[in-house]
Amino acid sequence: MRVLPYGARAAMIDFDDPSEVLGLHASLEQDPPDGVIELVPAARTLLIRFDPGRTHHDRLAGDVLDRSTVDVAPREAAEIVVPVRYDGPDLADVAAATGMSAEAVVRRHEDGTYVSAFCGFAPGFAYLTGLDPALHLPRRTSPRTRVPAGSVAIAGEYTAVYPNASPGGWQLIGRTTLPVWDVEREPPNLLAPGTRIRFTS
Repeated sequence: MRVLPYGARAAMIDFDDPSEVLGLHASLEQDPPDGVIELVPAARTLLIRFDPGRTHHDRLAGDVLDRSTVDVAPREAAEIVVPVRYDGPDLADVAAATGMSAEAVVRRHEDGTYVSAFCGFAPGFAYLTGLDPALHLPRRTSPRTRVPAGSVAIAGEYTAVYPNASPGGWQLIGRTTLPVWDVEREPPNLLAPGTRIRFTS
């Protein structure tokens, strides 16, 4: 774990092991150091914004380096169950690429217990870890110009739900009517980092 300056008001924590990001994020959420304003987790980094009137980089770095990134549970939250109709346009291609039947792909996807590791690409687009390694596939060679909202997809080591219609290159295996992003809801993001998710037919 390395703590790097990120301008005068932030520090970037860089990890070799991406599984440590959520542990440190949970620790800092549960017991934030004085002056911390915002935590922004990503795949292998954690950005910490702070008030320079209340703390400074060296003090924050000392606090962070004293923390354990293991055995810290993400914030307590009810598991989100996402109902899926597994009829995505790429399901047959995923089955062929993995050497499984479409039914086996669906079972493997449903059997996973997922955690929202970070959000990016678009508001509410959560990168969910926990995908069965047998389903780790690259993005499509030709991205779509429009992926419908609610599309359930896989790419690399992640699975996701497209929160809104947008371009995208992930493999689409199903769809859900559950709104994972709603600006009229508080909070608008249903799959915030640390949330546990399960998919079911």
